[in-house]
Amino acid sequence: MVKGRRVLLGVTGSIAAYKAVEIARGLVKKGALVQTVMTASACRFVTPLTFAAVTGQPVFTNEIDFTENGEMSHISLAAQSDLVIVAPATANIIGKAAGGIADDLLSTLLLVARPPILMAPAMNCRMYEHPAVQKNIETLRTRGIEMEGPCSGDLACGEEGSGRMADPSDIIARAEAMLAQSGDLAGRIIMVTAGPTREPLDPVRFISNRSSGKMGYAIAEAAVRRGARVILVSGPVSLPQPSGLEAYDTVTTAAEMHDAVMGRLGGADALIMAAAVSDYSPDQPAAKKIKKQDDTLAVTLQKNPDILAEVGKRRKRPLLIGFAAETENLEKNAREKCRSKKLDLIVANDVSKPGIGFDSDDNEALLLSASGDATPLPRMSKSRMADAILDKIAILLQSTRS
Repeated sequence: MVKGRRVLLGVTGSIAAYKAVEIARGLVKKGALVQTVMTASACRFVTPLTFAAVTGQPVFTNEIDFTENGEMSHISLAAQSDLVIVAPATANIIGKAAGGIADDLLSTLLLVARPPILMAPAMNCRMYEHPAVQKNIETLRTRGIEMEGPCSGDLACGEEGSGRMADPSDIIARAEAMLAQSGDLAGRIIMVTAGPTREPLDPVRFISNRSSGKMGYAIAEAAVRRGARVILVSGPVSLPQPSGLEAYDTVTTAAEMHDAVMGRLGGADALIMAAAVSDYSPDQPAAKKIKKQDDTLAVTLQKNPDILAEVGKRRKRPLLIGFAAETENLEKNAREKCRSKKLDLIVANDVSKPGIGFDSDDNEALLLSASGDATPLPRMSKSRMADAILDKIAILLQSTRS
């Protein structure tokens, strides 16, 4: 997780320096403590005051700066940081870092810092493709320094090619993934299901539900940030695939979701069934489009596989987390589902309330454990709720660690 982590942001002299402000803003918004170090040339593009205002922290710009405790800045800043990001990373700073040159605060700091270090190259396409720059980048990679980008496209100089700094959101996502390697779910394999299923009536019609997949995707993204190896099995949704997943399977029907889950379940530490799986499907879908004829149409439905119940019967199984979307008797119905399916945890929400649940960015839920604990989760974004759910899962997983 980013919250509470210390990130050192090094900014160098590139037209892309203004994008570093968005990186700082995004990290601060996620709860990180961001300390900025700027080179002299970077200050010609963006003022230190801008970063100070965004981060709420003093900005270091000179090698002879000292901290409030009188320590040498390049030593203390490196020692106190959980992650160092250099964005934009010019050919100059890349060459200095590769060659061990220390002629300002940032380059000196990079000699002291130890991975994780992330650089986001930004320069003219011909500079980036130059053999010397490529050799320097490879040298840094062999030392454990990671690179994000660059991207291809129109450059500030008017040329087109590789050299644009990666998008700030991608740099932040990469930073989250790197910080997550020491997160509370590091080393765990978490399987998440998300979205609806569709059960065909004929080639053009199907039975489904209102699930958007937002809750499941939020959980998958949060689990990646916290260091887990995440397997996401998704029904048909209109959401971008989260980055950092170990595996991503897309399915349509309940039967396909059953097969995908069972096929990848081995080794999983937890199965989080956030998907809204159809309980029934037409027993004989029509091979051709059903034409409108009679006033009524009778369809016989058959019960679909119950994934949670099947996994719950296994002698050796992962931690099981289910969801209960109810319109009445929320706690009673959720506890019965938790008991009957042998779940370790269930997330229950009242979908009759407006503005939460299906196809909404917010949710409100009751977290119930098999031991009888009940934790109300007030209305919040699904992203925040994902972390609240994973907080409980992390505790349960920790108690099972031998």
